[in-house]
Amino acid sequence: MMTNLFSSFDPTTSFNLSLNWFSTLIGLLIIPSMFWLIPSRMNYLWIKILTILHKEFKTLLGSKIKGMTLIFISLFSIILFNNFLGLFPYIFTSTSHLAMTLSLALPLWLSFMIYGWINNTIHMFAHLVPQGTPPVLMPFMVCIETISNIIRPGTLAVRLAANMIAGHLLMTLLGNTGPSMTLFMINFLIIIQLLLLLLESAVAIIQSYVFAILSTLYSSEVI
Repeated sequence: MMTNLFSSFDPTTSFNLSLNWFSTLIGLLIIPSMFWLIPSRMNYLWIKILTILHKEFKTLLGSKIKGMTLIFISLFSIILFNNFLGLFPYIFTSTSHLAMTLSLALPLWLSFMIYGWINNTIHMFAHLVPQGTPPVLMPFMVCIETISNIIRPGTLAVRLAANMIAGHLLMTLLGNTGPSMTLFMINFLIIIQLLLLLLESAVAIIQSYVFAILSTLYSSEVI
């Protein structure tokens, strides 16, 4: 019970400890750590990776829309983070589900299409018929190119989800056979599981890069 009107401002909690002062440090969590801590080797490595990605995306996109590489670097980062989180035990792998991958691919592709057809309509029509196509094949090429454009978000989403779930499924199936194995076979199984874990780590990096680079290529066609 409050003794006076200002007792709610007292720096104490229910444990009679002055833990409320920790709220002063909450602002430091919002500020990126590289501004107030000495950057570690991991920070330098991550900044180096982002710089390389920025240069590569900028080469593909050109300089028509400044700052657009930030979208694809953020996309790469969030997919990579979720892919690696899924490698830890008892952590849900969100990128192995189409609900997650489609929610990343579909709005991105839709925004590219809307932007392209509104601002570069002639350019978008020209993309439907590749250069050098014989006049007889033009109607078929338009149908093929239209279908390939429509299925792009689906292929992006399915590729990421299938690759992430395939490795996890294989590791789970192999792990479930452990109790029925001999001691020698269990040691052999552990080696295989470690190799598969290494492979999955590589897949986590490659698939996030593939998703980001294909999104960049699709956007470069409509600009």
